[in-house]
Amino acid sequence: MKYRLLDLLACPMCKHFPLTLKVFKENRYEKREPPTDKRPVCELYCGFLAKYTKELGREDIKCEECFKREVDAGILICPRCKRWYPIEEEIPRMLPDELRDEEEDLSFLRKYKDKIPGKVLKEGKPFNLSKELK
Repeated sequence: MKYRLLDLLACPMCKHFPLTLKVFKENRYEKREPPTDKRPVCELYCGFLAKYTKELGREDIKCEECFKREVDAGILICPRCKRWYPIEEEIPRMLPDELRDEEEDLSFLRKYKDKIPGKVLKEGKPFNLSKELK
């Protein structure tokens, strides 16, 4: 998943923006180049720096570095409704609750439980590991 996608994504359930990103694994691609002008590519929110673009000065802009990286594995978390969405093989899976597969989601939580915030593991929606963590 490209970091700049966070400028577009909102929680599919409550529509909150921006989502919180936790990166577990990142890939680098040296040949990718951003536009050559010095304004930020992201309009509202820079996912790479985890800041609103209005908070960034010209010297803070890191679009060139951002374009070379993609999140291979990680998690998107909605701070409002406490839902979480896995990122696997560079693809964010942002499905509404009724379309999610409980066993797949629980498997993801187990696989990365040492990297996922405890609040998500215990209280995350739609699935969590609260029964297993007692």
